[in-house]
Amino acid sequence: MDSKIAKRSILLAGQKTSVSLEEAFWNRLKEIAARRNVRVSELVHEIDLQRRHNNLSSAIRVFVLEDCCARHCGPIIGEPGAQ
Repeated sequence: MDSKIAKRSILLAGQKTSVSLEEAFWNRLKEIAARRNVRVSELVHEIDLQRRHNNLSSAIRVFVLEDCCARHCGPIIGEPGAQ
């Protein structure tokens, strides 16, 4: 697995911003966007509006992890909505 972090620019609510993500997280984010039939920037905007973390890159990683767990292993213990 490639763990190299790459900085990527995204247009977010009309503002150009950048996120630093490992290739694996970026690829999963693109897959989630495709599955939802939205652009990556639209998905990141949704994540930005709902984030519980100060850092957008961290919020994206948590979002991808939560999506993966919800699809494959159930909710993350300790997260809101988990039992």
